[in-house]
Amino acid sequence: MVTRDPAKEIGKLKSSTILVQDMDTSEVLFARNEDAVRPIASITKLMAALTLVKAGLPMDELITIDASDTRSTSELPSRLTAGTKLSRADLLRLALVPSENSAAQALGRTYTGGTAAFVAAMNAEARALGMTDSSFAEPSGLSNENQSSAKDLVKLLQAISAQPLLRQYTGETSYQAAGQTFRNTNILVGRPQWDILVSKTGTTREAGDCLVMAVKVGKRNLAMVLLNAQGINGSRFGDAVRLRRVLDSRYASR
Repeated sequence: MVTRDPAKEIGKLKSSTILVQDMDTSEVLFARNEDAVRPIASITKLMAALTLVKAGLPMDELITIDASDTRSTSELPSRLTAGTKLSRADLLRLALVPSENSAAQALGRTYTGGTAAFVAAMNAEARALGMTDSSFAEPSGLSNENQSSAKDLVKLLQAISAQPLLRQYTGETSYQAAGQTFRNTNILVGRPQWDILVSKTGTTREAGDCLVMAVKVGKRNLAMVLLNAQGINGSRFGDAVRLRRVLDSRYASR
């Protein structure tokens, strides 16, 4: 096994904002610009998912994708077409696993009171969690007005970790729906060397590449937040692997 210099690994990190924190003790193991408030892209969907689950809406209710759900400024077109019928559980999975924007929009549109009420509930949940740096404008993450800090996102990861259904969904490597196979946008999910409890990616031009995870390293439950990763595609995953090497060298047996 090749031993790498932790200082060199840290020097290669491409993310503008990084926070690694023990979720049980609150000990900070690594931090960079953890107070910076910035757009978080599809990390937003974690708050949408938490808000939806807490609302207790029937997960087996069928929802029809509307043309308005598929319209977005995303560079990636929706793989869901207007008229497709899926359960609320299917849409929640599709929002979390392949990060389908149209699924998140449909969940917001069919929330009691509509999208405006859903966004208001997301912001209320953020306040309840003590996420004072966070604000949400819509449920998919396409708006740059969806903003947070790494410190706040650790609180969100802790809340998501307490929800078995959301742990299950974010940890799925793929999901089949509407006659298609949708793969998890986090390439680390399912790899044997990673014990990932919660996971979500996000990408927009303004937010950069983002990745948040709750992971187990040794005996520790850690929150790992990487925002605004710059460089070649996949730099957020490279950062996660580099941080993992450093964590393994320091904390694997603790």
